[in-house]
Amino acid sequence: MTAFSLEPARLAWCAELRALAAERLRPLAGKGEPGRVDRALVAELGTLGLLSRLFTSGALDLCLMRESLAHACTEAETALALQGLGAHPVHAHGTPAQRARWLPGVSDGSVVAAFALSEPDAGSDAAALSLTAEPDGRPGPAEPAERDAAPDAARVPDAAPAPASLAAHPDGRSGWRLTGEKCWISNAPDADFYTVFARTTPGAGARGVTAFLVPADRPGLTGSRLDMLSPHPIGALRFDAVPVTADDVLGEADRGFRVAMDTLNLFRPSVGAFAVGMAQAALDATLAHTARRDAFGGKLKDLQSVAHQVAEMALRTESARLMVYAAATAYDEGAADVPRRSAMAKLLATETAQYVVDRAVQLHGARALQRGHLLEHLYREVRAPRVYEGASEVQRGIIAKELYRNPEDR
Repeated sequence: MTAFSLEPARLAWCAELRALAAERLRPLAGKGEPGRVDRALVAELGTLGLLSRLFTSGALDLCLMRESLAHACTEAETALALQGLGAHPVHAHGTPAQRARWLPGVSDGSVVAAFALSEPDAGSDAAALSLTAEPDGRPGPAEPAERDAAPDAARVPDAAPAPASLAAHPDGRSGWRLTGEKCWISNAPDADFYTVFARTTPGAGARGVTAFLVPADRPGLTGSRLDMLSPHPIGALRFDAVPVTADDVLGEADRGFRVAMDTLNLFRPSVGAFAVGMAQAALDATLAHTARRDAFGGKLKDLQSVAHQVAEMALRTESARLMVYAAATAYDEGAADVPRRSAMAKLLATETAQYVVDRAVQLHGARALQRGHLLEHLYREVRAPRVYEGASEVQRGIIAKELYRNPEDR
């Protein structure tokens, strides 16, 4: 893997990450259960020091980690990314007490985080959230022994004890009660805490949303698993008057959309890096296969139609890589056009990976569709990134909006 902007030390680090992913992480991932959080894998990421780097590295290093891990072990890449996505709002917007309570466990892999934004009727349109946070003057969170488990839903696993006292709500009352549902939430219902976005001001659109840090053992919080094409854990959450207080707010009340967008602007380019890692893995497999496969009196690579397809795969992969690095560098430098660059990087890279993996499957033939083949795995993995953290159509909308807002960026 080369790029004009990467110095030898970073290239060496990427090679080391790919080796770690292949030698230490992939064997662990193979023992995990699809659709559930692989805590052994998360713990190993912590032992290797990769999770702590989520909070000490910039966007470019995050992209390099995700790309390198994805090349050899998509499960490890996803486990790392989900820890970062769920915990970044705490790192960037949490109070000192919130950071001290949760981030050490996220860093060492003993605590699993999740980012709970999407709802059954509010996915790409994040401003349409309907999970409500109603002001409440009732007593605060009960101790675990006082809770009654809901009969028709799995109780979210216990994590940290709930706060012993309620902080004052801005209107003088004790806090809020969260009521509604979240859906398509990665790491649900296995996470130990959730960054939850709820509507605190009805009718205010994006300006009436608040971000809350919700421990998984809060009374009234239940979850269920969703059986998805992608093999990583995804679930739904139900909030039945879940108590939260001012101590649980991330950032400011009614300013949670800013927390969400800050997180997504950082992680969207790194979704692109994940996609580039998968595209590179598919390209590498295709180069090896077409060089050794006998066909029509020669090797498959000797057919011009095949060679041109491989060249196109390489061209698109490198183009996407450079776009991702440029977006990450812009984020690290605090550039004004980060939203546009982030959207472009995610859009180009995820669409590219879909193309490259599909072409790789076609050039491998039926063997690539056999369960357990690398490309069969990548084919299932590559589809979701075009949808989550803002679908491709949403990214195009962001790009167009930013271009018309800032004509000089055209």
